[in-house]
Amino acid sequence: MSLKTGIVRHDIYKEHLAGYPHVESPQRLQVIYDMLDGPEMSGRFIEISPRDATDQELAWVHSKSHIKKVAATDGKAHTSLDPDTQTTPMSYQAAKKAVGGLFCLIDKIFDGTVHNGFALVRPPGHHAERDRAMGFCLFNNVACAALYAMNVYSVKKVLIVDWDLHHGNATQNTFYRDPAVLYFSTHQFPYYPGSGNLTEVGHEDGKGFTVNVALQPGCGDTEFFQIFEKILVPITSSFEPELILISAGFDTYVDDPLGGMNVSAKGYAALTRIMMGLANKYSADRLLVTLEGGYHLAGLKKSVKAVLEELLQESILTKDDLETFKEGHMPPVVEEVLNVQRAYWPTL
Repeated sequence: MSLKTGIVRHDIYKEHLAGYPHVESPQRLQVIYDMLDGPEMSGRFIEISPRDATDQELAWVHSKSHIKKVAATDGKAHTSLDPDTQTTPMSYQAAKKAVGGLFCLIDKIFDGTVHNGFALVRPPGHHAERDRAMGFCLFNNVACAALYAMNVYSVKKVLIVDWDLHHGNATQNTFYRDPAVLYFSTHQFPYYPGSGNLTEVGHEDGKGFTVNVALQPGCGDTEFFQIFEKILVPITSSFEPELILISAGFDTYVDDPLGGMNVSAKGYAALTRIMMGLANKYSADRLLVTLEGGYHLAGLKKSVKAVLEELLQESILTKDDLETFKEGHMPPVVEEVLNVQRAYWPTL
């Protein structure tokens, strides 16, 4: 069966920080949108129009005071919400449509229009806490999407996989006591924002439902593949999610200016292949990818293209690539994480 893939895109996402010097720039989306409009990719996806998330929907994750604080930036030339996180006149509008774009993609996944999809949105989200913007993020797109699926479509179990270079502190905190959401993160550690030690496993009923793989710089395609295969796959087989969400940061790319990792476009394709296998087995192919970081423009374009082609089941990977990843070096962190998580997951 060929899979139908949706994309969420809108020019308002390029208005956030337009004309303001920042590494999380509108050019990140421009190179992706140009690639989508090029001869190789044009016409291959179902385009999904985003809507605004309502204050009530944002309040599933964020405090009313935080929502008001971000809303108060609307139309203002420049506001600094934290040392890394600025807004420009259209940032609030873009942030509402970023969350709402994920909602619209979930709608299309559940009504059967598409099987999977990629929300190509800005601003990113996984650092946005209940009460504060941080780390380039205004609202937590992926956390809001998980709760939308649970509240609107009665989804009982959601898996969130975060392969951004930076730990998704706010996504973890949103679900730290919640056994209905399994949060799995690979990230450079110690590094911004400082959270994500492998001993952070959840609290109370949520113990074991947070899985942190804290990495030293230098990990590449093989290491990430081994981590997903040896840790994520067996835990997912026990958890059996009804929906899978990916916080896809591409700042682990080999040449990324903010990162120290060595992942290539083929590495992202391989991780997507694993995720699609899990979605096929447990969640009726329901898989949503949302853009987080990634600051090497050529690498971002190439890597997003590789993920999109994998979602369409048209891969850049060869059998030799996969064999190389499977037979390659298993990083010591795998056993360290397994030793922590075996207390919660008998499949390990």
